[in-house]
Amino acid sequence: MKKIQLLLSTIIILALMASCGNAGKDKSTNNKKAKSITGAGATFPQPFYNKIFKSYTKEQGLLVTYGGIGSGGGIRSLKDKIVDFGASDAFLNDTKLAGMPGEVLHIPTCLGAVVAAYNLPGKPELKFTPELMEGVFMGKITNWNDKKIAAINPGANLPDLAITVVYRSDGSGTTFIFSDYMSKVSSNWAKKIGAGKALQWAVGIGAKGNPGVAGTISQTVGAIGYIGSEYAFAMGIPVASIQNQAGNFILPSVESVSASAKGEMPADTRVSLTNTNAADGYPISSFTWIIIYKEQNYNNRSKDQANQTIKLIDWVVSADAQKETTKVHYAPLPEAAVAKAKAVLKKVTYNGEILSNL
Repeated sequence: MKKIQLLLSTIIILALMASCGNAGKDKSTNNKKAKSITGAGATFPQPFYNKIFKSYTKEQGLLVTYGGIGSGGGIRSLKDKIVDFGASDAFLNDTKLAGMPGEVLHIPTCLGAVVAAYNLPGKPELKFTPELMEGVFMGKITNWNDKKIAAINPGANLPDLAITVVYRSDGSGTTFIFSDYMSKVSSNWAKKIGAGKALQWAVGIGAKGNPGVAGTISQTVGAIGYIGSEYAFAMGIPVASIQNQAGNFILPSVESVSASAKGEMPADTRVSLTNTNAADGYPISSFTWIIIYKEQNYNNRSKDQANQTIKLIDWVVSADAQKETTKVHYAPLPEAAVAKAKAVLKKVTYNGEILSNL
C-alpha cells in the first residue's frame, strides 16, 4: 500500500508541474500556446474525470492531467496557483472564498452518491435509518448483531462481529458530504462532530482517499465506511439502503441521485443536496465542482492556457461528456444546472476582459 501511495504521489507531483509550470517559465506568455491542462482535487468524481479527460486528450491532442489528492488538496493547489483548476465536492463557503487570493467560481460537473459500504459474511442486504447511522458512526453501536440493527433488518443474517468504522484521513469532500448529511439528521452529531472536510472521529480507522477507504473496507471483515458509490460498485462492496426524509429506504442509483437535485440551484451553483425532501431521492447525494479563478491571468499563464482551460470545462458540462456519467455510476447534470454552469463560465476574464472562446 505504501509503495502504491508513493507512486501516486509521484504521478500527482509530475502532473501538477506539467501545466502551469510550462506557462510560468517565460515572462512573455500572453501568446504562448497551451501544451497541457492540469487539475487536482476530489477523488469522489475521479473515475468520471479519468474517463472523460482521456477522451478529451485523444480527441483534442491537448494533454489533460488530473491528480486525485482530495478536495482539500485541490483547494490548496488552486490557492497556491499551481493548477489550472481545482476540484472539490465541498463548495467553498463565504469565509473560505474570502481567504482565496482571487475570486473563485464553481462549475458543477456531475452528481454522485456517498454510500455506507460494509463488509459482512454472506453480503446481507441492509437498511439504515438516520438513528442507526448516528449510532454506528459515532461508536454507540459496536456490534453487528446489535438489537437496534436487527430491528430495522428483520431476517438479515447479522454476525456476532465487532463493527470497524473506516473514515477518510485526508481533507475530503466526501467527508464533507457525509458529515453535512449527518449534521442535518442528527443534532447529536452536529453538536459533537459537525460538518467539514476533516473531522475528529470518535471511533474507527483512517484511510487516504476514496480508494484507500474502499480498499480498507474490502480487506476488513466487519468494516463499514463512507465512500463514493462508484468505488463500491467497482469493487463489489455491498451498500446500505438509507431512509430518507419521506421515510423511504433508498438505494443509490442514477435515478435516485438525480431525484435529489429537483430543487432550485442558485446562480453561483453552491447548493447542498443532502437530506433531500424528494420522496424518491437518495439522501446522501451531491454535486461535485470544478473550481477556477474568475481572472485567469495568474502565475504568468497565457491567454491560450486560459482559453483552453475554459474550453475543457465547457466540454465537461456538454452532452458529449455528460453521457459518460452513467457508465461510471454517476448522474448527469440536470438541464438547469448545465445552464447555470455555462452562465458561470461566461463570467471568466483574462486581464479583466471576458474570454470569448465559448
